[in-house]
Amino acid sequence: MLSNFAYVQPQSLKAALKQLETPEARLHAGGTDLLGCLREGIFGAKKIVSISGLNAFKGVRETSNGGLRIGALTTITQVERHPAIRSRFRALSQGAGEVASPQLRNQGTIGGNICQKPRCWYYRGEFHCLRKGGERCYAVGGENQYHCIFGGENCFIVHPSDTAPPLVALEAVVRIVGPQGTRSVPVSRFHVPPSEDFRQETVLAPDEMVTEIILPPAPSGLRSSYRKVRARRAWDFSLAGMALAITFKDNTVQKARVVFSGVAPVPWRSKEVEVAITGRRLDKETVARAADAAVREAEPMEKNGYKISLLRGVVEEELLAAQSGESPG
Repeated sequence: MLSNFAYVQPQSLKAALKQLETPEARLHAGGTDLLGCLREGIFGAKKIVSISGLNAFKGVRETSNGGLRIGALTTITQVERHPAIRSRFRALSQGAGEVASPQLRNQGTIGGNICQKPRCWYYRGEFHCLRKGGERCYAVGGENQYHCIFGGENCFIVHPSDTAPPLVALEAVVRIVGPQGTRSVPVSRFHVPPSEDFRQETVLAPDEMVTEIILPPAPSGLRSSYRKVRARRAWDFSLAGMALAITFKDNTVQKARVVFSGVAPVPWRSKEVEVAITGRRLDKETVARAADAAVREAEPMEKNGYKISLLRGVVEEELLAAQSGESPG
């Protein structure tokens, strides 16, 4: 049962930031994760600050240099279907299309999607785990078949977003606004790994908010894609996935950014795969070496070792598809 809280709907950014100064104020955009967290007791709220009426932060706009500005309140469905995103940044369109269900994509926002809380069943359940102020991570020695194989330290969650890995691969930047002004942070540094702070998911302060996401111009020869493997076709989170942003020149990889989903507490950039393929054609030999490199540093838990072979297969299939041009961005 939800506790009582105040609900306000400010009509300007300045008013919204003022409302967020209240202790235990929570930002509401699409609300698809917020309401679940309140029901599950992840956190409390004395005030809900709804920014759903701030139209300035909705929609996709071209930048002067050929990039895109995506308002944080743009729905996941709008991101998936936008013609410029589909034609130039296909990985993001594909990632948005893999989020949850059509109903949730219609309601949820891209800003909320990259800021959502982890879905670990111990964190979401009635367990006073380390991330909630307890003394242990219950996934260690528990039911850990869906937990991470990279980057686990103290807390072994996996990052739930399907839009964040493509954004990292595409070198996107988030614009953050708060009482101290505006700052820009690469999406690659937006999420906080447990090794730095196991109680914090992002670099956002409680009185800050994401206003937009900026995609730089797509370079010539870019091919991008996002692949997600899950137990069920809909309503499920990634078991293993990969976002690719590869720039080709004469069928040779000139530059690559490879980011995994479903296997780490944050979108997990695989520089090992990037090194293995840069300067090479993606033939079967190169792809096999890259797949080996992808999982070399993996540290599976007792029940999630299957993620190693699963991820390896994803890497092989997507790299071969990129070389053939089946997944152009």
